[in-house]
Amino acid sequence: MGMIASPDSFAGLVSENLKTNSRIIADRFEKRHDHVVRDIRRLIETNPAWGAPNFGETPYIEPTNGQTYQMYEMTRDGYSMLVMGFTGKKAMEWKIQFLEAFNAMEAKLRAASQPVTLDLNDPSQLVPLLANYAERTQVAEARVLELAPKAEALDQIEAMSGSLSVRPAAKVLGIPEHKLKTWLQVNRWAFRQSGKGPLQAYTDKRKAGYLDHKHGEYTKSDGEKGISITLMITPKGLTRLARVFSKGGTA
Repeated sequence: MGMIASPDSFAGLVSENLKTNSRIIADRFEKRHDHVVRDIRRLIETNPAWGAPNFGETPYIEPTNGQTYQMYEMTRDGYSMLVMGFTGKKAMEWKIQFLEAFNAMEAKLRAASQPVTLDLNDPSQLVPLLANYAERTQVAEARVLELAPKAEALDQIEAMSGSLSVRPAAKVLGIPEHKLKTWLQVNRWAFRQSGKGPLQAYTDKRKAGYLDHKHGEYTKSDGEKGISITLMITPKGLTRLARVFSKGGTA
């Protein structure tokens, strides 16, 4: 892989809007979500003046039980500080990539033809430069590696003639079904009426041509007829989701 992180790491998780969330982090680094939330709260408690601007608590709906829980959105700086405290193989790989990016940036600065007024021992100067360098470099290399196969895959999705329900759509996207359902709800593509029942599309996503509903008829236990609603993801919606998940789930 070399020194540059893979597309689903630093550059893939944090967009130009400097936002990712604790559920994406937990999935990326194979951590329990409640442990990630615990670590974030410790960071905030340790330095509230720094933590408050970099972490924001927000609700999400758990698709397995329809209950509302809390997660955290965070800035790029919050993400970096959080992951620096992680242990395990995934975290170690990330830290190695971070250090390699730092070393590359330092060498570039030292080789500059013009004198650079920079204290290499001052974290307040180095961290912003490093984060910016790492992000730009990772995005550039990841894009070169990904464009050819993804362009072909997206063309195939766009050529599909029919919509898919969530389960086969998740298979096409190469992600777990529960992850797709969670993403759709957290990012306000779909919802459950009063937190339960089948997933239904938000009106704006139907108007955009991303989602639709399939209505069916079934017989209840008492013999009466009922109407079922199945959420359907259109080829246009699948194409959009494929692009989203190629960037780590950041809309």
